[in-house]
Amino acid sequence: MHALAVDSTLNDFNQLIWWMVLLKVGMVFVFLLLTTIFMIWFERRVIGRMQNRPGPNRAGPWGLLQPVADALKLPMKEDIVPTGVDKLVFVIAPMLTAAPAFISFAIIPWGPKVSIFHHWTPLQVADLPVAVLLVLAMSSIGIYGIVLAGWASRSPYAILGALRSTAQMISYEIAMGLSFVAVFMYAGSLSTSAIVSAQAHGGAFHLLGITLHYPSWYCVVLFPSFLVYLITMVGETNRIPFDLPEGEGEIVAGHMTEYSSMKFAMFFLAEYINMTTVSALATTLFLGGWRAPWPLTLIGPGVNEGWWPVLWFLIKVFILLFGYVWLRGTLPRTRYDQLMALGWKVLIPLSIVWVLVIATIRVARNQGLTPTVIIVGIIVLALVVLLVTFWDNSAVNRAERVGPQDPVTPEAQAEVARESGTPTRFPVPPLDLPHYHGVGAET
Repeated sequence: MHALAVDSTLNDFNQLIWWMVLLKVGMVFVFLLLTTIFMIWFERRVIGRMQNRPGPNRAGPWGLLQPVADALKLPMKEDIVPTGVDKLVFVIAPMLTAAPAFISFAIIPWGPKVSIFHHWTPLQVADLPVAVLLVLAMSSIGIYGIVLAGWASRSPYAILGALRSTAQMISYEIAMGLSFVAVFMYAGSLSTSAIVSAQAHGGAFHLLGITLHYPSWYCVVLFPSFLVYLITMVGETNRIPFDLPEGEGEIVAGHMTEYSSMKFAMFFLAEYINMTTVSALATTLFLGGWRAPWPLTLIGPGVNEGWWPVLWFLIKVFILLFGYVWLRGTLPRTRYDQLMALGWKVLIPLSIVWVLVIATIRVARNQGLTPTVIIVGIIVLALVVLLVTFWDNSAVNRAERVGPQDPVTPEAQAEVARESGTPTRFPVPPLDLPHYHGVGAET
């Protein structure tokens, strides 16, 4: 069987047309660049409307040439390389951040098989059996670019920004990977094309004599996984409200502090391409991929044939990209402790509980149990896990925070404040001493 699988893979490889592969790679590359150019204008224009101001409106009609002006300005700026930096790593770091963003889009199917110059080919660069793992691997490599950018800059601000960004991306990458597990168990494959095919038809099960039908898209069937992914994809791309690596009031511009000209543009490009990639991955895993939404499927099977599915795919992707803009125009930046607490104390435990629930459903179905027994078992399992995970003993926590210390009285705190010169939470009563002539001594 293994030999047959290898022969089949080799035959498929031999059937590939090299110019067709290059054509699809070029299509993806141009699409990502054009999407970045459009999103730069779209984001500034939409946020301007949200904040009751016009936005870019000088360069070209409706400011459409503003991204072009920015793209021409960046290469013309002086490329400053600070003294004392590791020049090789300093130059390679932006490339390590931008390149994985392009590679990750290779496994995204944006349409069915179509005829291109009389050759039938799927609208996908590469259909791998472990395609989703490639995205996680590429996002991990992107972290190296950020770390090396901060380290090579030899600046405390850049190093702090790199460490902060690394901790954030690793934390949210764990929750993101756990949100994929439920999709893998339902679809039975890690291939993105197989996951899209698994969402083509809904299902039904019988509960208490009633037949219940559920939709095909995993954003409904696996809504907790979809919700976790929506949050983690914002944290993974370092966007508001999770853009703490670029907190100007704290660490200037994070790992990009010492970069300028085209090197800075590479980081800027990587951010927007990552936004497009994670939005396309959300469309593939949870929103039915390139398939038309439910009302349009009533027209007939023709809406999912030919080049029409490319339109449905783009609409879904740009709706998610609009969500990025909406968040930026609405929410403030969170604190770092809030960011890490959300990732480690909420998203990861929630994802683990949800994966256990889905695994219970799949095993129970394979064992032939009734839906009623499955639902009762899921509720009991979820309650037990949630109680164990989120149990909060306030007395123990208070003892750990305060420790075996004497109660702090206002007088004791005032004495400490006078010795250290720091303000206190308690009002300090005036001291009745002969040599004290400060403000309020008369009272």
